[in-house]
Amino acid sequence: MEDSILGIKRSEDFKWIFSSDGRPSRSLGDLHLLLSFLSLFHPLPSPLLSRALVISAAIGSKMSSETSSEKPRFEDEKQQQHHAHNVKVSEVDTGAQLVAGGEIELDEAEALRIRKKIDWHILPLMCTLYWVQFMDKTTLGSSAILGIETATHLNTNQYNWLGTIFYLSYLLFEYPQNLALQRFPVGKWMSINILIWSAALASHAACKNFAGLFIVRLILGACEGSITAGFMIVSSMFYTRKEQTLRTGYWFLMNGTAQIISGFISFGSLHIKTTGFEPWQWLMIITGVITFICAICYWFLFPDSPTNAWFLTPDERAKAVQRIKENQTGVENKHFKKEQMIEALTDPKTWLFALFSALDNVPNSLTNQRQIIVSSFGFSPLQTTLLGCVDGFIEITTIWTGVIFASRWKDARAYVGAVYFLPNLLGCILINTLPWSDKVGLLFSQWLTGVGTTGFVLSLAWLSQTTAGHTKRVTTNAIMLSAYCVGNAAGPFLWQAKYKPRNHVPWIVIAICYTICPLLLLFIRRRLAAENTKRDHEPPDDTYDDVYIESVDVNGKRVEKKVDKEFLDLTDRQNRDFRYVL
Repeated sequence: MEDSILGIKRSEDFKWIFSSDGRPSRSLGDLHLLLSFLSLFHPLPSPLLSRALVISAAIGSKMSSETSSEKPRFEDEKQQQHHAHNVKVSEVDTGAQLVAGGEIELDEAEALRIRKKIDWHILPLMCTLYWVQFMDKTTLGSSAILGIETATHLNTNQYNWLGTIFYLSYLLFEYPQNLALQRFPVGKWMSINILIWSAALASHAACKNFAGLFIVRLILGACEGSITAGFMIVSSMFYTRKEQTLRTGYWFLMNGTAQIISGFISFGSLHIKTTGFEPWQWLMIITGVITFICAICYWFLFPDSPTNAWFLTPDERAKAVQRIKENQTGVENKHFKKEQMIEALTDPKTWLFALFSALDNVPNSLTNQRQIIVSSFGFSPLQTTLLGCVDGFIEITTIWTGVIFASRWKDARAYVGAVYFLPNLLGCILINTLPWSDKVGLLFSQWLTGVGTTGFVLSLAWLSQTTAGHTKRVTTNAIMLSAYCVGNAAGPFLWQAKYKPRNHVPWIVIAICYTICPLLLLFIRRRLAAENTKRDHEPPDDTYDDVYIESVDVNGKRVEKKVDKEFLDLTDRQNRDFRYVL
């Protein structure tokens, strides 16, 4: 005879859940705990796991109601104020499950030791990948002086389209990539994308015309869209807000390193003499192999979050989460929250950062144009390749100094970013006014325009530091990086054949962008400072002071653990204790 409890029939499939008298077994607590644990690490559980979890939770609720009383639940946010209330595990940050219910002791020396351990294990991987992805992205520019245009019969418009399609593809796939980074393990998802783009990069060598190059550049853009977004998420997971600016600078300055190393690889490719295989094809093969090796390393070595980092002990994982408590942004939440997405779309600072990102990256079209411009000054292909290394050195130096100044000077991000736009403006003015015969002066002016990357690096870190709520952070990242794509996609069309060789119109447009960008940074700072002042004068908000998550202990008893506000996955608007860094 079959009994029914909460609509679940007692059959042979589930008889082990019940005791001999038909009541739920005490071992059910172990079952539910195990299934809950598995669901945390498998965001897309199988139907059987999902069904089992529902069954165990349902019966567990029945058992608990017979053995203990529950605290009242409040659905209305107004009712929640001044009352203790419970929330689902899926609603809080993943870090809450490590630190809820107790205060972890973490002194300064221990926090520093853990930070150094994190630095040692993830920064080299982040820096290496960012070097690889920028080198891969700029292979088109390097190939331009190695013969790709002649070999594949490209005209100026088609060449510009190859630069644009990369960013249009990046734009199209940016939001899906960010959703995937929230849903799936970050490290594994990036590894898959790196593997695909390594194949696409090497496939450039087999392309014979514009159509073939168009397809592989499209695939390259779709995959590389996961990297900067993934790094922004990882940086906020492992580092405090004070540390994020410097670390973002570390991995972003690898763009400059990539320009230097790519220059030497291009130089070496020029000296490879093979029949039927040109230097630009060797460049694609070599960089594709390097990227493939990077994909394998990422799969096995890059952590998904501090809650499961392979190089941290269980105690260190809890302390790593506790260490970033001051951020008030938590670690991550795999549950997509529609209300946070809406908040991101209606937050003015999201669109101010997006506008800055778009305008600051219109000049980034120089990435694929610099070597063509330098070559037009009268330098040979060999000289042009080696002079490209100077661009990399300038980018490394300016990003390095910029992030150090922004980290050491309190509330100076906007000011530092604005100052670093001044050399760019000077470069644009000089390159438009110097006589065409002054090749050295024109070259120096062109180098000055490479300083502006610093402002964008600071804005990436600043956006992460001023946005809380995992879904909101994912959405704002996607919007900013989509705007980055818009600027990069529009930029190549400035460089029309009719403007050559002086290119006055493109340089004027770039100068206008470099004038507006610093003003935008200062305006964003003013708005955030005003919001901080407003919150300083508000009465204390205790809405989220008494929040608990429920779990089942080893004895099958339901227990409640208090969750600190910092790990409730609240947005920066919901958490009135949140203060925007300036």
